[in-house]
Amino acid sequence: MVFYLCNLTLHDNVFFATREMGTLYETEKYLHNWALSFALFEATYIPKPYRLQGALAQRPGYLEAENEQNLLTLNEVGIYVFPALPLQWSYQVNTFKAAQVTYYGKSKQFGDKGADRNYPINYGRAKELAVGSIYRTYVMAKDVAALPSWMQEQEDNHRQTWIRLGKWAAKIRVSAKLIPESGIRQTSGEYTCDHPLNPIDLPNSTRLLLYNRIVMPPVSLVSQARLSGTYWDISKPDDWSALPDGSYLNDLPNRVCLPGGVAYGASTAVAVS
Repeated sequence: MVFYLCNLTLHDNVFFATREMGTLYETEKYLHNWALSFALFEATYIPKPYRLQGALAQRPGYLEAENEQNLLTLNEVGIYVFPALPLQWSYQVNTFKAAQVTYYGKSKQFGDKGADRNYPINYGRAKELAVGSIYRTYVMAKDVAALPSWMQEQEDNHRQTWIRLGKWAAKIRVSAKLIPESGIRQTSGEYTCDHPLNPIDLPNSTRLLLYNRIVMPPVSLVSQARLSGTYWDISKPDDWSALPDGSYLNDLPNRVCLPGGVAYGASTAVAVS
């Protein structure tokens, strides 16, 4: 099993309609791992059809094998992407003209009663993650050969690519760093995971004891979780930076525990079928 430390830097505003409060659409500060998985592997394992037809058109089917765009294909090749933890983030609120639909109120022309100002009555505000926000996540794979060519080992240990994410297809730079095997060990018991997790992807053998819930579609995440089960203990020795291949991992946390056996929909029957 191999692990990559991935840092993401936003070069555009990222928008997801995490919460809709009247005319305010708010984006959660975390990045969902299912969205990241589509963005990272849609050109390799997840097809991107350029058509809008049939019963499955514009309907999400993350864990449906009959859907052409599903995450179960990543289970078959042994790849998993964890949610992204915000390290440095800010927001930008943008105003836009909203659709003329009944639940926003009656549409009014300029000059009509109640429309005495020079902008439409029906408008919305989008609270977006701003340019320059930085995130950290981990990509796990059973073999380096299963990963895209840009993530496979290179001499300079620097692997970068660009992805598009969110409703506005925002541009994000991804930097991936291979974590040496010497810093990874598998064990079991109770542990605390400071990294956000997707509870749907946890195996049935792992128990969630305590956690903070992050409410966001399509599946709520958890953070600061206390778990019990098999897990990966990734640690950074104090002298790691002195090693020839360790200086590039200075931004790796001193220790992080990640659950073992994770897979897309691991706790659901569809992932087993």
